[in-house]
Amino acid sequence: MFPASSRPIQCPPQTEKTSFWPRSPYGVAKVFSYWATVNYRESYGLCASNGIMFNHESPRRGETFVTRKISRAVAAIKHSLQKELFLGNLDAKRDWGYAPEYVEGVWRILQHDEGDDFVLATGESHTVREFVEAAFGYVDLDWKQFVKHDPRYERPAEVDVLRGDASKAKKILG
Repeated sequence: MFPASSRPIQCPPQTEKTSFWPRSPYGVAKVFSYWATVNYRESYGLCASNGIMFNHESPRRGETFVTRKISRAVAAIKHSLQKELFLGNLDAKRDWGYAPEYVEGVWRILQHDEGDDFVLATGESHTVREFVEAAFGYVDLDWKQFVKHDPRYERPAEVDVLRGDASKAKKILG
């Protein structure tokens, strides 16, 4: 049994032992899933593990997520198809990883003989601003000319910093 959990269920910095602090209905659902898994593992002896996965990106990422919103806007702006990019909190910090590496981590968790809880993360966090700077810099554009703040994109219960500590997974799973 392996219900994928994710980073919004805990406050920073995050390990497998960090207390839960869900800041959205999504996070509340993930906490329920986490504890259901622990309950089945402890009460019924199932080999059940929780994977607490931080943001993981790929070309398949949905277009409404900030990373894809930024990358699509940069391409459109570079080709004169768009003039501006509106974003919320540029100072939010996230631990962004690469989805295929997280899939490898999930596979390793599922191969482990005993159920347990594991964080899958890079251990580094970067601001949305850094992501924007890198994306615009890649196509030789000054992001400050195109990016505008829009409070509509601010989250009502924003978690300022998300950074995972995957040292347990690295030690046990490789």
